[in-house]
Amino acid sequence: MNLLVIDRSTDTQSVAVAKDGKVFARVFADMDSRSADWPVRIRDFLAANGLTVNDLDQVLVGQGPGSFAGIRAALAFAQGLALGNAGKRDTQVVGLPSTCALTCAGARTAVIGDARRERFWVVLYDGSACVKDFALVSKSELAAAVPEGYVVVTPDGARIEPLLQSVFGAAYKGSLVPLAQHLAEVALAHPELPKPEPLPIYLQPAVRSA
Repeated sequence: MNLLVIDRSTDTQSVAVAKDGKVFARVFADMDSRSADWPVRIRDFLAANGLTVNDLDQVLVGQGPGSFAGIRAALAFAQGLALGNAGKRDTQVVGLPSTCALTCAGARTAVIGDARRERFWVVLYDGSACVKDFALVSKSELAAAVPEGYVVVTPDGARIEPLLQSVFGAAYKGSLVPLAQHLAEVALAHPELPKPEPLPIYLQPAVRSA
């Protein structure tokens, strides 16, 4: 199976392809989430690995949480690619939370992010298996949201690292970036985890403008 993986949930945007069980990846740290040349970069990345969009069996998108613009653009690209292949190849679009890229085999991991408006999101994993789905908590609820025996990581270290250090001490292991390569590795090891018809993970209700 030829699998293309895209994650645009952070400023460090990335792409990976799994071909014959091997994963090849590239990071685009210089790209803005609204960059218009993303399709060209993917075309060139695929070509460098001996593939075209017509060769893809599946496209997996990191669903976040994170940059809503980046995630929506990645999903729109994946859906357009699949529609373009209709009748030529049955290309399936699936998704995984970008937080799956921050887990470690054999470890219990709590991934915590900044949901803004003085709220934080927390999701718990045992290895790559989600044991407690995303929940919104306040600052005073953070400590109670993570059971004993879990390590804590975040994709939002620039904003909340000092807080996590003060709340979790040695259990806090630092700020990590969700990368397409790691999502591809999770998908290959656990093909049951990616889900069809993915949507962005958005944890706060929209704010109505006046």
